[in-house]
Amino acid sequence: MKKGVLLVNLGSPDSCSVGDVRRYLNQFLMDGRVIDTPWLLRRFIVGMILINRPKESAHAYEKIWTPEGSPLIATTRNIQQKLQARLPVPVEWAMRYQNPSISRALGLLYSQGARDILVIPLFPHYAMSSYESAVVEVQSVAGKHFKDLHLSIQPPYFEEPDYIAALVASARKHLDAGFDHLLFSYHGIPERHLRKSDPTGCHCLTVKDCCNVPSPAHAFCYRAQCLKTVRAFTSMAGIPEGKYSVAFQSRLGKDPWLKPYTDLELAEFPARGIRRLLVICPAFVSDCLETIEEINMRGRETFLQAGGESFAQIPCLNEEPRWLDALEAMAQRHLGAADTAKNSVSK
Repeated sequence: MKKGVLLVNLGSPDSCSVGDVRRYLNQFLMDGRVIDTPWLLRRFIVGMILINRPKESAHAYEKIWTPEGSPLIATTRNIQQKLQARLPVPVEWAMRYQNPSISRALGLLYSQGARDILVIPLFPHYAMSSYESAVVEVQSVAGKHFKDLHLSIQPPYFEEPDYIAALVASARKHLDAGFDHLLFSYHGIPERHLRKSDPTGCHCLTVKDCCNVPSPAHAFCYRAQCLKTVRAFTSMAGIPEGKYSVAFQSRLGKDPWLKPYTDLELAEFPARGIRRLLVICPAFVSDCLETIEEINMRGRETFLQAGGESFAQIPCLNEEPRWLDALEAMAQRHLGAADTAKNSVSK
């Protein structure tokens, strides 16, 4: 079977108008792997959120919008084009929410004769609200409309040497410029998502120091995988303990999310003697609203107003050549495989 590659990222509104932002937020938040409540309750919760949130988010998107549109969309498109130039098989890209759709991308691959597709979720870490949701949606669309497609799924690559090397390369000039502290800020998830994803049902947030105690749960544990990325990065970059920490951003609602919270840490750092701060966001491979507006704008203001002297957000991997090398290596392994079993994250 002719092979192909599909890159899947999260998504963005089609524009920063309130209407387009509302449509995006509705699709995103109504995903049962994002707000994991029964449909009727989820519809009520999302309905309440959509009263004011679209206008607030539209204003935030206006701050980051470029002549090419959403930075996330533009960067993912450029990555697809550059990866296509490196590979002898068709490469397409899609967003889990809004456009370009997964159905469109699979259709384009299908029309080019591809029947054996490597799906690369652009999420290095496993989470039911990102990696799992994207994979299950690709499988669902393929099952409904392209029944003879064979899908192979790239596993999470949170500590793959190529991914870590790309992160270090993207951060090197910022690290070499000097800093007091490096904050790893990951997108947060509700604590209940860790428990739901735990196949053992008795490890995550139950066992003492659970992320450092070996368990089959780690294959599905977002926090454990984030911490493994930190260990691999700091080891390769030569950053000593005590000069870095981990926090989680972008929480929504009142339920407990993974801690500590990034915004609270930023406000407290100067009182701890941290004046020159670097922030890196390894869960995002492309800069987007959460990295540009939330961290580099609002987060910067929080830190400086609290008494910090300098703040720098290390850009995401974006079009970093080492990141393209890593994606190419993933694809080449698929191209060289004689037979790749279909991989499913559905449980």
